[in-house]
Amino acid sequence: MKREQISYTLKKSKRAKQMRLSVYCDGSVVVTLPQGSNENIVERFLSEQQEWLLKRISFFRQFPRRRRMPSGKKNYRMYKERARELVIDRVSHFNKIYPYAYNKISIRNQKTRWGSCSHKGNLNFNYKILFLPETLRDYVIVHELCHLKEFNHSKRFWALVTQVIPNYSAMRKELRKRSYNQLSM
Repeated sequence: MKREQISYTLKKSKRAKQMRLSVYCDGSVVVTLPQGSNENIVERFLSEQQEWLLKRISFFRQFPRRRRMPSGKKNYRMYKERARELVIDRVSHFNKIYPYAYNKISIRNQKTRWGSCSHKGNLNFNYKILFLPETLRDYVIVHELCHLKEFNHSKRFWALVTQVIPNYSAMRKELRKRSYNQLSM
């Protein structure tokens, strides 16, 4: 088999126990090595995994390209206040419909959540909510507001969400399509 040149990003991780190969929806390839591993083994590993790797890259090429959302601490600091303004504005708007008391609103750099609601009534949102389409932003905000009344995902909770987002199921599916690691638009 002819060896095709594959570009990749090499990351070293203290938490990694073994070498890991990842292909993301934008076609990028990341090789993660445990800290202290010899980098010379990467090329051989890629050669051994070439068939699988090319299939994954080919699979992702069939989908339209999506821009990646800004990520990292630098972008978090850059966009945090804009996200806070947007969220406060939308919470204020929806709180006219759901007049629930909340404690505070926090903007965070979460890896796996768009939002959360604590038992103390704190609403937390990922700063990347700023880069979602308006309909998805509103769904995330309404979802968390409804947790102030129903701290679960019962039928009563979804009935509250439906009052403002009748197509919440489609919104939920759309959010799930978006990879948390890449959080793509």
